[in-house]
Amino acid sequence: MKRLIFLSTLLFIVNIHLGFSQSVEIEGKIVSTSNVENIHVINKTKQYFTTTNKEGLFIIYVSINDTLQFSSIQHKMHSVIINDAVIASKNIFVNLKEQVNELDEVLVGKILTGDLASDLKNVEGDPPINFYDVGIPGYTGKIATQSERRLSEAGEFKPKMLLGALTGGISLNPILNGISGRTKMLKNRVAIESKETLIRSIKARLTVDFLASNPLKEERLADFFYFCADDPNFLSHCYRQSDFKILIFLRKKYRQYQENIKFSED
Repeated sequence: MKRLIFLSTLLFIVNIHLGFSQSVEIEGKIVSTSNVENIHVINKTKQYFTTTNKEGLFIIYVSINDTLQFSSIQHKMHSVIINDAVIASKNIFVNLKEQVNELDEVLVGKILTGDLASDLKNVEGDPPINFYDVGIPGYTGKIATQSERRLSEAGEFKPKMLLGALTGGISLNPILNGISGRTKMLKNRVAIESKETLIRSIKARLTVDFLASNPLKEERLADFFYFCADDPNFLSHCYRQSDFKILIFLRKKYRQYQENIKFSED
């Protein structure tokens, strides 16, 4: 009985040895126009498995007539049958073709004609939900400019804040910004931007009506409007005023502007 077990074990070891002696280790290289790292290399005959490195190199055991299968997301699946030449050279080069995934052409929504009025009529769907629909309070006023937001963050310095700063009751930012002059600088910047925004609006709305009775050369037009904006009373005469009152102010500045031109030419 012991002898039978010994012979069976010996035959098993011999068969394993013969099996390995019939397999050889080969080195392979993948060639492709796409990424060649982490490509799966499977010996389907013997169920060996490996992957390629970043250069597309791999090592695997094979025997004659074994089937190697190469696969990856980026490449088309490819199979190679091992022949005598591969066994003799212990090298194999495999050229894989890139997998191109083409999507079927689909038409989403309606075809646009380019006519805005017509295309808007063809738009389907519900309008977006706003804060009124869900009962959430929201801001509907004028959106602050960047300079206005920075001025708000800087805060307004007041002498009484000094006591609060000593007790830790308020932020030091308004005090520091007031002392350094940053708050004043931001106020000036906001004022300048407000003037520029207002003068652009006036120029866009009233230029035609104004020039009808107040002739001015084209090259002097921009200079004239900035001359108006430099007036200390510009905002009080033009901000949130009717176009009629703004035109009265512009005609007054027009006479002053013409006098300045005449004086400079003389």
